[in-house]
Amino acid sequence: MQLGVKGMAAVVMLMPLTTLAEGRGGGDRMTGRAFAGRSEVIARHGMAATSQPLATQVALDILKQGGSAVDAAIAANAVLGLMEPTGCGIGGDLFAMVWNAKGSKLHGLNASGRSPYGLTLKALKDAGLESIPAHGPLPVSVPGCVDGWFELHKKFGKLPMSAILAPAIRYAREGFPVSELIAHYWGKGGRALKDFPNYAATFLPGGEPPKKGDLFKNPNLARTYEILAEKGGDAFYRGELTQVMASYCARVDCHLTAKDFADHTSTWVEPVSTSYRGFDVWEMPPNGQGIAVLQMLNLLEPYDLTSMGHNSGEYLHRLIEAKKIAYEDRARFYADPDFVKVPVATLISKPYADVRRKLFNSRAALRHIDAGDPKLREGDTIYLTVADEERNMVSLIQSNYRGFGSGLAPDGLGFVFQDRGELFSLQEGHPNVYAPHKRPFHTIIPGFVTKDGKPWLSFGVMGGDMQPQGHVQVLCNLIDFGMNLQEAGDAARFHHQGSSEPTDEKMTDGGWVALESGVSTEAQHSLAQKGHQIRFEVDGFGGYQAIRYDAKRDLYIAGSDFRKDGQAAGY
Repeated sequence: MQLGVKGMAAVVMLMPLTTLAEGRGGGDRMTGRAFAGRSEVIARHGMAATSQPLATQVALDILKQGGSAVDAAIAANAVLGLMEPTGCGIGGDLFAMVWNAKGSKLHGLNASGRSPYGLTLKALKDAGLESIPAHGPLPVSVPGCVDGWFELHKKFGKLPMSAILAPAIRYAREGFPVSELIAHYWGKGGRALKDFPNYAATFLPGGEPPKKGDLFKNPNLARTYEILAEKGGDAFYRGELTQVMASYCARVDCHLTAKDFADHTSTWVEPVSTSYRGFDVWEMPPNGQGIAVLQMLNLLEPYDLTSMGHNSGEYLHRLIEAKKIAYEDRARFYADPDFVKVPVATLISKPYADVRRKLFNSRAALRHIDAGDPKLREGDTIYLTVADEERNMVSLIQSNYRGFGSGLAPDGLGFVFQDRGELFSLQEGHPNVYAPHKRPFHTIIPGFVTKDGKPWLSFGVMGGDMQPQGHVQVLCNLIDFGMNLQEAGDAARFHHQGSSEPTDEKMTDGGWVALESGVSTEAQHSLAQKGHQIRFEVDGFGGYQAIRYDAKRDLYIAGSDFRKDGQAAGY
């Protein structure tokens, strides 16, 4: 359903403001902000929040065995690669931020992979392509997840990898009951990818995707995990698993070779931040899109959002327009910093936001925006978070990109290759243009917030270009409107789509805004009057997990999004 200025008569048919659970949560009942579908989880010793309850329980088991937050995060990620292959797995990439309590320092790891040496821009152009396809061999880049696990473990791990991977191995061999939402996406992915080599044999037992409650086993993935536990990451990048993957790629016209795997490295990076109303919000620098969050917050900070009212038309208009402005820079400048100089410091600066804020029109939606010129001023995914007894915290996100990824499943290994290379531009001269051994623009972003030099929040919102928008909405819910952690995730969201993209698409009509049904009729009217094209959708609003550290009381508080099958739990 769409609603523009000319469709105002249709507004009366829309749903009024609703709450998920009246009287629940810690919000101000007088303002109608009782959004939480369940209570926050509060615990003293350790906490985990993931998008699948069994993965959350595995993380807690690892913590109780004396494992670190990183150990528990890896264990949970391995379980999710089995149980939620619709969004993640060892054929994909990983980003993480780790708060190390001993050093009071936030560390960032970029474990995203690079394009094949043997595929060139000329070859893609000669094939008549204007963009890289979503599935098949061309969008496949080197999987970075496994190297990410071992890099994190080397720096912050305590238990052996054999213990960390043991729960996932056991579940893969014995089977697990598929949960409800994952079963839904499994069905969609199964229909789309069933004809790709080995996909059906791996993920469609009996030729059909498993349904809710069906027992699914993946003995091939169990054996892959056993090899990693025994022989380490080299088995994946320079060993027996490499040879299997390289031989498969040669057979299916995928350009990855043993050299692509052998030359892969993860990169430890310094997270970047901006201040927002006394909080320091941290994101990862490009090739990811995390700094769009910081740009949006800088644009919004001078406005009294609280007085506008949560999810009012004026409030939503400000956030949507901030998104549009930041995403023009995202489309123009975000790319692999090994290939181009990305002007990060300027893009996330307050003076740059002051200049870009002049584009705001309080009465009308922007339909076309040019990217800024910071150089002149310079001179489907899973998210999880874990916190341990020593007050270390991990914010980790991992993805195949589109659902199951490329659809290509290497022989007998139990996973699919990602299709992240779809996000390269094919426009010569663009910072994100395809090149061999280059990291593509990335959508997955872990989030972290500190206050007064101490950890305050580890959080993330899944879902492609929804992620920066989701980060900002959650942070405004927490900081501007004082919601608790569960309310902040359960409150109704918007998802603006149609901005210019790093893959060459240009916004010419202002895009459109998808709204969840909890946004009031009054706010819908207001947005439509300003020229926003409105759609009502039931999907695409992301999935949120979060852990907050309460330094005053020295305990953890967690929330988990009702939009996923997930769970937050502690001990």
